[in-house]
Amino acid sequence: MTIALAIHGGCGTLPKSEMTDAEWAEAKAHLAKSLRAGWAVLSKGGSAVDAVEAAVVVMEDSAHFNAGHGAALNADGEHELDASIMDGATLAAGALCAVKRIRNPITAARALMQRGDPLLLTGPAGDAFAQAEGLDMVANDYFSTERRRKNLASMKIRELVGTMAGASEAEKHGTVGAVARDRAGHLAAATSTGGYTNKPPGRVGDSPIIGAGTYARDGRCAVSGTGKGEYFIRYCVGHEIASLIGYAGLSLQDAADRAIAELSAHRIGAGLVAIGADGTIVAPYNSEGMYRGWVTPDGLVHVATHADVDMVGQA
Repeated sequence: MTIALAIHGGCGTLPKSEMTDAEWAEAKAHLAKSLRAGWAVLSKGGSAVDAVEAAVVVMEDSAHFNAGHGAALNADGEHELDASIMDGATLAAGALCAVKRIRNPITAARALMQRGDPLLLTGPAGDAFAQAEGLDMVANDYFSTERRRKNLASMKIRELVGTMAGASEAEKHGTVGAVARDRAGHLAAATSTGGYTNKPPGRVGDSPIIGAGTYARDGRCAVSGTGKGEYFIRYCVGHEIASLIGYAGLSLQDAADRAIAELSAHRIGAGLVAIGADGTIVAPYNSEGMYRGWVTPDGLVHVATHADVDMVGQA
């Protein structure tokens, strides 16, 4: 059976001029590391759920992406993190939102999924659950980076002078996610984010909402989205793509393109990665760039930040 893996690091990609060549190289190296972590699971016969968790953990630990270390700051200068994971074989899922102390929120979401009930925990309850599970806990400032502090200052100024609409995708938001198909044909999806810069405390986006930013269903697809979460929730994007495949008979590419087109009509940044039941991979986006990558069936790792895609060796 064909194994498949794709990831994204958010459609909030910086313009090329705003990072050095060395910084871009490091960001791509972290994408490749994420893919290799997930592929190592799949190639050894591991589950799609294990693979997407492994891939997302790597990106949560990287300062280049808006999840875990490197997450966006809210209006109070704090980090509130969201994450979810879904098993396409059983439709089991786990999700956390507005947590502040969990080093790897995706691992906590996985632990909650394994418990089975509840599916979603918020804020202090999510942090308490992760601590009781013995997961790595950190101080909130562990997630901070100089770039995110500068982003918050920039957005505060824009708010004062009325230029919020002119903010770049990179200033505003970003997300990480992974989708996979294992040797048994099962699908899984995982998504993690810090939300958007200067968001109101307590705001929850689409990443922890099953059917919106994260969805997986065997026989149809697995989807992880990135962009303006409020619209992903309104359109139930993940579930919509699965429904277009299941009920309208669309291909994965056509279904994903239709979903992005509907979001684009609102003039918002949006992107996603998705895997079909047969292992087909798509990664549409409408912004200047999207951190993304996938592994082809021959084990070759491909990563990209803007239009050009680089092949960076074997997984």
